[in-house]
Amino acid sequence: MGGRVFSGFWRSAVAAGLLAIMAVLSGVAGLSLLPSSAAAQVHNLVGPQSSTTLAPAPGTGSPGATIVAPIPAPSAPPAVPPVAQAAPGVPAGNVLLAVAARYGQNAPPISAGLIWRVYAAKPDSPGNFRLIKEDRAAAPTFTLPPGSYVVHASLGLASAAKTIQLRADTVREVFDIPAGAVRLEGRVGDVRIPLGQIAFEIFTGSQFDSNERRPIAQNVQTGDVVLLPEGTYYIVSNYGDGNSVVRSDVHIEAGKLTDIVVTHRAAIKTLKLVNNPGGEALANTQWTVLTPGGDVIKESIGAFPRLVLAEGDYHVIARNEGRTYQRDFKVITGVDGEVEVLAR
Repeated sequence: MGGRVFSGFWRSAVAAGLLAIMAVLSGVAGLSLLPSSAAAQVHNLVGPQSSTTLAPAPGTGSPGATIVAPIPAPSAPPAVPPVAQAAPGVPAGNVLLAVAARYGQNAPPISAGLIWRVYAAKPDSPGNFRLIKEDRAAAPTFTLPPGSYVVHASLGLASAAKTIQLRADTVREVFDIPAGAVRLEGRVGDVRIPLGQIAFEIFTGSQFDSNERRPIAQNVQTGDVVLLPEGTYYIVSNYGDGNSVVRSDVHIEAGKLTDIVVTHRAAIKTLKLVNNPGGEALANTQWTVLTPGGDVIKESIGAFPRLVLAEGDYHVIARNEGRTYQRDFKVITGVDGEVEVLAR
């Protein structure tokens, strides 16, 4: 059945079928260690929309719209994911395995984005589990010989696995995958940061945990939807390649899409070394931007280096043809512009 193998049941899979959960959502929350404000708007993907304005709550994510239909009222029985009906004419000596998934024991079914993989229950000599079948349907039915199998279901970075024994009768299994999603965006004030100028990293746990961790998602772009297991995560937002970095925690709920708008207090500055105010920039200039305390923020070479800096005070040093020039300047949030250094 091919050469694909499975060496760890909890290996993260690439999210699929994200178009099925995209909708118009506008819940926002400022995420910053600097002063900021936050507002939250919650929209259901079905039925009339309603909105609520919350008091400022820096460092929190807004609960977003559900990415599935609402859970039935308590008086109604829990929704059970539809399982594909057994197809007639099963080949002799085979058994049907019908599978489906839901966001939790009492949660709605998952209708898109799933990747199903069936593996041999025993590893081969190198210790890998051989992949037997794969399907991306919401509720597929596999035709397999009797025996033991490991079935793995993934939804983005969330997953579940079961060992299943097939004998003579059709087996139906429902997998619980308590997953939610987060969609990220960055702003300076009310202005959205353009795509490609900001990127996000996502880590498990809280930013205040002492353990070192690697990001589970890197280079996440504005508008990307990342599917995650339910739980607490912290997000690192990098605007440009200077010192405009914002960190904050967010809690992901199963069956919810949480929209996060990260507010950066920063501005874009272009550096110029000139002989006279408003004059032509001198080429081949070496630049060093420092904090008032002397910490180096950015070094570059060129006539017009452009960099994003967090709000605050800075000192810049320009070196050209063996001579050094310098000045202090201030960055105010949202006020882009040039910083001229006079070659005198």
